[in-house]
Amino acid sequence: MSPTDALNEGLDRPNALRLLNQVLVREGFDAFYADDGHCYLRHLGTDTFSALAPNPHRPFTVAEVRRRAELAAYLGKCSEDELIEEVLLPMFRQLGFHRITAAGHKDKALEYGKDIWMRYTLPTRHFLYFGIQVKRGKLDAAVMTRAGNANVAEIHHQALMMLAHEIFDPETNRRVLVDHAFIVAGGEIKKAARNWLGNALDASRRSQIMFMDRDDILNQYVVANLPLPAGALFGGPDNSALGSVGEAPF
Repeated sequence: MSPTDALNEGLDRPNALRLLNQVLVREGFDAFYADDGHCYLRHLGTDTFSALAPNPHRPFTVAEVRRRAELAAYLGKCSEDELIEEVLLPMFRQLGFHRITAAGHKDKALEYGKDIWMRYTLPTRHFLYFGIQVKRGKLDAAVMTRAGNANVAEIHHQALMMLAHEIFDPETNRRVLVDHAFIVAGGEIKKAARNWLGNALDASRRSQIMFMDRDDILNQYVVANLPLPAGALFGGPDNSALGSVGEAPF
């Protein structure tokens, strides 16, 4: 399916794609060309893509830098629910997590600190369970203020609830505790906030907490070659988003 092998058709190879997809669709797959010119397979049921293991620390192409800036602009204006539904859920599915369940904001009484819970299957077929607490903005250590950014003391309380309350896995028909807690922020997670939270937790709980901030989301999403959310495709990136492009790993 290399574009250079095209015969009597364009480099996007519509005839070859049509013939290939007539066979693949029976197995629940769809072939397509991405922006990098390579042919990939997409599973129609889960919307996951065939690709090499993504490396978020590699140099980005020009097209990837542009997509990163567009996604950064979207993260600056989207709501917390949009961050979860349009960015995090597709990204974690592509990274190989299963049973990804978003609590949403309609059932806060039973959330117990978790906006999302998900499962990862080890090569030994054992399961690890993850709970995710999502904040739209940045996190700092201003624990005595009520205005502005999310209070890290509130995150601490929600992380303890997340690790203490069981979740029910309908596939295994049993209740399990969360093995690790992700603290995910659509903005920057300040070093002071990480240190404060680490000092507030005992040694056993400290190893269960992981962080993912704006740059982590941008890098993982871009190298996974996921399509941008619909809201990121209109209007283009703003100046603040372009300023963050220079922080991409090289």
